[in-house]
Amino acid sequence: MTDFDWHSLLQPQWYVEHGGVWIILLIVFAETGLFMGFFLPGDSLLFVAGVAWQDLVKGFFNIPLVLIMSLISIFAILGNQVGYWFGRKIGPAMYTWKDRWYFKQRYLQQARVFYEDHGNSAIFMARFLPFIRTFAPIVAGIVHMDKKKFTMISAISAFVWVFTMMLTGRYLHQILLKEFNYDLTNDLEWIVLGIIFVSALPLLFRMLWTKVKKN
Repeated sequence: MTDFDWHSLLQPQWYVEHGGVWIILLIVFAETGLFMGFFLPGDSLLFVAGVAWQDLVKGFFNIPLVLIMSLISIFAILGNQVGYWFGRKIGPAMYTWKDRWYFKQRYLQQARVFYEDHGNSAIFMARFLPFIRTFAPIVAGIVHMDKKKFTMISAISAFVWVFTMMLTGRYLHQILLKEFNYDLTNDLEWIVLGIIFVSALPLLFRMLWTKVKKN
């Protein structure tokens, strides 16, 4: 376990080591529905949680991993529900807000454009895109997307997202350890950076494509 400094807040392994399942539930809930949670780790946190699955199970009443992943998925669904409700209530006013440390206007605008381009499927796709997954449910609430359809897509995408990321972390770690005697935890920070970069590629591509079309 490492000592705390403010940079630790950007390191998913710190959350896993110091808070276990409880902190993962809180972060997933905040990152998938509360606009101030856009900076929290999502994909990388779940991947690291999958790598450290044995410690998570031991620290959470020894319940099976599948139940832990299901519980995390439920919190991801609840986060989206809060974001949708927020969008229905005061979402339109957010377009006039100025940038703060807890809010970035460009992410809201990116989520709006993403939703307009992809329609209802944007709710599913947004799960795998940083920043967009935080604001997509808010935009869905703003445009009054059908609540039942939103809930169904949100639920399916939550389970797919959580199970995919955590099982990838678990089995990739096991395979590399068994076949190549390589322990992912030795280079976890670099791996996390790689996950963040890959996750952000669609957004970077969209930004570049937008500039090309304008020119």
